[in-house]
Amino acid sequence: MRRSFGAYLGGKMVGLGAVLAAIYLFTWYFGTQAGASVLRDTAVKAGDIVNPVNTVWTLVTAFLVFFMQAGFMMLEGGFARTREVSNIMIECIADTAMCGILFWAFGFAFMFGNGNGWIGYHFFFLQGIPHTYGTTGVAFLAFFLFQFAFADTASTIVSGAMVGRTGFKGDLLYSIGVSGFIYPIFGHWIWGPNGWLATMDVPFRDFAGSTVVHTIGGVLALTGAIALGPRVGRVFKRDGGGLPPGHNMTLAALGGIILWFGWYGFNPGSTLSAMDFEGIGRIATNTTLAACAGSLVAIAWVYPRSKKFDVGISINGLLAGLVAITCPCYWVSPAGAIAIGAVAGAVVVLAVDFTEWIRVDDPCGAFAVHGAAGIWGTLSLGLFAVGNYGVPGPTGPDSSTVVKGLFYGGGIHQLWAQFIGSLTITVATLAAGLALMYLVKVTRTLRISEEGELEGLDIHEHGASAYHPEYAYMGYSPIPAGKTTGNGSAYEPSGVPTGVTTE
Repeated sequence: MRRSFGAYLGGKMVGLGAVLAAIYLFTWYFGTQAGASVLRDTAVKAGDIVNPVNTVWTLVTAFLVFFMQAGFMMLEGGFARTREVSNIMIECIADTAMCGILFWAFGFAFMFGNGNGWIGYHFFFLQGIPHTYGTTGVAFLAFFLFQFAFADTASTIVSGAMVGRTGFKGDLLYSIGVSGFIYPIFGHWIWGPNGWLATMDVPFRDFAGSTVVHTIGGVLALTGAIALGPRVGRVFKRDGGGLPPGHNMTLAALGGIILWFGWYGFNPGSTLSAMDFEGIGRIATNTTLAACAGSLVAIAWVYPRSKKFDVGISINGLLAGLVAITCPCYWVSPAGAIAIGAVAGAVVVLAVDFTEWIRVDDPCGAFAVHGAAGIWGTLSLGLFAVGNYGVPGPTGPDSSTVVKGLFYGGGIHQLWAQFIGSLTITVATLAAGLALMYLVKVTRTLRISEEGELEGLDIHEHGASAYHPEYAYMGYSPIPAGKTTGNGSAYEPSGVPTGVTTE
């Protein structure tokens, strides 16, 4: 036992001595000039990690934003009628495909290329691009992909007010104008290098796109609905009717929640930096709280009208909260986010009432959710910015210039800049959108015929329904006329048993 203990203790002492000697040699070596040079090289390599990490963060959030397309497809499909669901699916797919090609060819160049305060004119067809975009340190093509997902969102918003009566050819034509010209050129004024709205004495600020994406998309949706006119048989509230309900609230609700999930790429990803970890956490929390407040207020606001808890307005309420917080999400507190979302929940209901009153048929509430709530969110920055935060940077937040709103002692300067920017973009988009939609209307491709609308876009435009694909949707039954089912009930040509209603 004594020998074992002595061997064990001796081994411990030898090991301890070896560790102490290693520590001494390590500190002595890095205290020399040669050792210091190794430390400097190591520091450079550590710095080189920042750009790859930020690039990965940007790509992951770009994927989340792109997944929002699935949410839009479900949301619009659920709010639509059964006879136009396939049309919505292919419109969203085709819009995405066209947006990608157009943004690659010239949309990105117009928006993010070097140029003047009004338009960019470099990087057409992604030629002559550097390794990273600007001072972000993010790989150039990763930044392109992130911004493409945003452009695709703006394009898809437009279709939400135009479902049920837009010809597919007309959809392709107006998509060229939206994705290729209107969105990138107006977006350059705010997000592009030296954009004139972003370089005012007090810069107009839009962190993740309440104006750039949502106001532009929502106002364009309104112009499309105006140019199209209402769906056949649509009776507005002031004429004794009302907005027809969507056919599948399960689909619409699932789409709304998918959009909420995608917003965690939309807003936090706009830091373009994983290093600003506090900013990312603040943005994600503000995004969540605004959506919660928007949904609850919208439900409560509508309840007294029918004494019912409306599913559709709960979806649009949470979306309105998300849209509103998109601009100020980096610069406001959680309490401010709740207030902004709550007001957005009321704004979306009032905006739906407004479009109904002016007899504009907007089946999904695209203008109310994206246009009206986007304007409110843009203005809210000038009210609720707490003055503690500047802007995110590649290696962390830059607080050399903070953003402070009226309610926190910042005066009206930021609010006025937000008002000028929002008004400019709204008016410019309204004018450009009306010109575009009526130009497409001249080609007689914007709206399908009355017969085609009554038949249903799915059959008329695409030859197949989204439901019961094994049957020809109109005027046909899998059981020939005159035949009976197993229980002896006769079938009419529509496929509905005689004496049985479809309610």
